[in-house]
Amino acid sequence: MTSATPFSLNSELHAVGVAARQAATQLRESSREAKDAALCAMAGAIRDRTKDILLANAEDIAVAETRGLPASLRDRLVLDEARIEAMAGGIESIAALPDPIGRELARWTRPNGLDIARVATPIGVIGIIYESRPNVTADAGALCLKSGNAVILRGGSDAAQSSAAIHAALAEGLRTAHLPETAIQLIATTDRTAVGAMLKGLDGAIDLIVPRGGKSLVARVQEEARVPVLAHLEGICHVYVHAKADPAMARAVVLNAKMRRTGICGAAETLLIDRSILESHSVAVLHDLQNAGCEIRGDDNIRAIFPTAKAATNKDWCTEYLAAIIAVKTVDGVEDAIRHIETHGSHHTETIVTEDAAVAERFLAALDSAIVMWNASTQFADGAEFGMGAEIGIGTGKLHARGPVGVEQLSTFKYIVRGRGQTRP
Repeated sequence: MTSATPFSLNSELHAVGVAARQAATQLRESSREAKDAALCAMAGAIRDRTKDILLANAEDIAVAETRGLPASLRDRLVLDEARIEAMAGGIESIAALPDPIGRELARWTRPNGLDIARVATPIGVIGIIYESRPNVTADAGALCLKSGNAVILRGGSDAAQSSAAIHAALAEGLRTAHLPETAIQLIATTDRTAVGAMLKGLDGAIDLIVPRGGKSLVARVQEEARVPVLAHLEGICHVYVHAKADPAMARAVVLNAKMRRTGICGAAETLLIDRSILESHSVAVLHDLQNAGCEIRGDDNIRAIFPTAKAATNKDWCTEYLAAIIAVKTVDGVEDAIRHIETHGSHHTETIVTEDAAVAERFLAALDSAIVMWNASTQFADGAEFGMGAEIGIGTGKLHARGPVGVEQLSTFKYIVRGRGQTRP
C-alpha cells in the first residue's frame, strides 16, 4: 500500500474496508472444513517460509537497534525458529478447536408456541492495531478466520517486515483453501493516518477495534475510536504470598511470575507479602529475584530485612514496569491485600500463594480482576495456556469479553425465532 497523497491513501483504505466487508459476508457462510483447511495450510506455509520470515525479522531488529528500542520491546520483536514453530503450532491448535459459529447458546419455547434460539454468529470485520509483536499477525489472523470474521491488521513500523512475511504465508493458506485473501488484510503503510482511519471505522466497515501494544497506543485507541474497543490499558499484576504459603512454592511462583518474561502483560509487577512471614519467607524470595537480575523496590518493612532494596514510592504501586523491576509491599492479611489490589491494580491478573483453601476462596471471590489465580504464576494469563490455541489480547473491561480473547470471544449472537403463523394481539 502506498501513501503518496492523503486522497490516494484514503481511497486505498476505503477499498480495504469494502473488501473486508465482502469477505466477512462470505466467511459467515463458510464451513468449518474450509476454515480449518485454510488454517492448516497457513501453518504449513509459515513453516515453509521460516527462512524468509527470519530474514525479514533480522531487518526489523537491525532497525530497532539503530532506533534504540527498549529491551522489553526488542524481546517482543525477536523471532527465532522456535517462536516461528510456536506460531504454526498455535494456528493448528486453533484449527482443532470446535467451530464457535452456529453454536446454539440457549433455546426455549414461549407459551404461544414461538421457538426461540440464541445462536453464535461472527462479529463481522475486526480491526487490530498492534506494536512490536509480529506473532500477533499470525495469532489474530487465525483467530479471526476460525471465528468467521474478516480482519484488518495494522502492525507497528518496528515489525513491518516480519509482519509482511507472516501475512504472505496467511494469504497463501487462504488461496489454498479457496477462501478470499481479503479475509486477512495487512495495512502496510507506516503513515499514522491509517490508524486514525481505522479508529473511525473505515466508513462503517469495521465492527470492533482491538489494540495490542503499549499504554500510549491503547489510550489513543480508547480516546479516539468511533467503534467499540476491546482492550486492556495496563497489566499491573500482583502476587500475594499469604501467611500459610508453602515456602518453596512461593519462591517458584514469584520468580516465574516476574522473571520468566518481564515484557509481557501477565508479568507480575507488585509482590505482596504477609507481615507475619517476612523473616521466614520473604528473604529467600527476594534473594531469588535479585540473583535473577531483578531490581527490588520495597516499603520500609521490606528494606529493614533486605537492605539492598530501593525505597518504593506511591507511584511504584501503580506502575507496569515491563522490565526486571518489582515493587514489594507488606500487608496484614488477605483483606489488606485485596484492598491494595483493588486500589492500585488494573484488573488484569492476580494470584495468591497459600495452603489455606478458605483464604484462597476469599481472594478469588473478592477481586474483580479478569483473571484471579491460586498457587499459579501470573504468566499463565495467556490464551494458549487456557487451551484457546492463541489469543488476540486480554480484556479487562466489564462488557462482552474478559481475560484471554479467543475464538469464542470473537463471536456475538443473534436470535432465531420459529413460528407457525403466530400474530401478536
